[in-house]
Amino acid sequence: MNNILVAIKVAYDDMGRAEKRIADWITEHNDKLFTLSITELAAKCDCGEATIVRFARRLGLSGYQELKISLARESGNQRISGSVSAEDSPFEVFEKVANGIELSLEMTKKVLKPEKLLKAAEAIINADRVAIYGLGNSSSVAQDMQHKLMRAGINAVAYSDNHMQAISASHLGEKDVAVGISHSGSSKDIVEALRLARERGAVTIAITNQGRSPITKQSDIVLNTASDETQYSILALNSRISQLALIDSLYFYIVYSLDDDARKAIDQTEQALQSKKF
Repeated sequence: MNNILVAIKVAYDDMGRAEKRIADWITEHNDKLFTLSITELAAKCDCGEATIVRFARRLGLSGYQELKISLARESGNQRISGSVSAEDSPFEVFEKVANGIELSLEMTKKVLKPEKLLKAAEAIINADRVAIYGLGNSSSVAQDMQHKLMRAGINAVAYSDNHMQAISASHLGEKDVAVGISHSGSSKDIVEALRLARERGAVTIAITNQGRSPITKQSDIVLNTASDETQYSILALNSRISQLALIDSLYFYIVYSLDDDARKAIDQTEQALQSKKF
């Protein structure tokens, strides 16, 4: 990853207090860094020069000089904030959106547990039925998951109506899987659908943002994403892109795990759709 400001934000939680002071200063004043010596930056951040070198190496750089050069190459104008303002040009808005997506994907890689992703994939592979629940912003993600799983020959249905979600969940059994998609993890209807499915013996999977939330209490497997979205950017792409990337990963693993059966199903799907194209 070449974006130093994004790399700083991804690594921030693992930094010590002195390194965080460096990160905060650079994030706020990155356009001024090139004129400073390592001693001057150390004075501004109230830390030792060795801490600055350690900070640069944490980002995969050789030292302070490479840190300065990398930031200068990025022109000091990169925007990683999701706060779009009325003064922004269309390209500046695009830049913020793109950097926000990049950050979310990097943060998701950091919080996602590989063993849980594998467990979720195996549960879907072995399921008789997969019910996928999503509302509002998450409904399109649920539809995408259904689309991909059906192409692989898996019996999957996405529900975006809360009544249908409850009805579906009440008819699941021990050989089935229920997937609840909720960025906040606090959607009452999604949590209730997973609770019903779990009571019937189905394996429950949550795709949700990191942190404790009601959906995690009703989930056997929690697949975490990470996004900085707030109430002011609730329709932003950040969470959906991370969720879609996670679902793509499940899909590809499932296809290669099922070997010929999945590939035959995909071929049959493509043949069936040929008549829909010019």
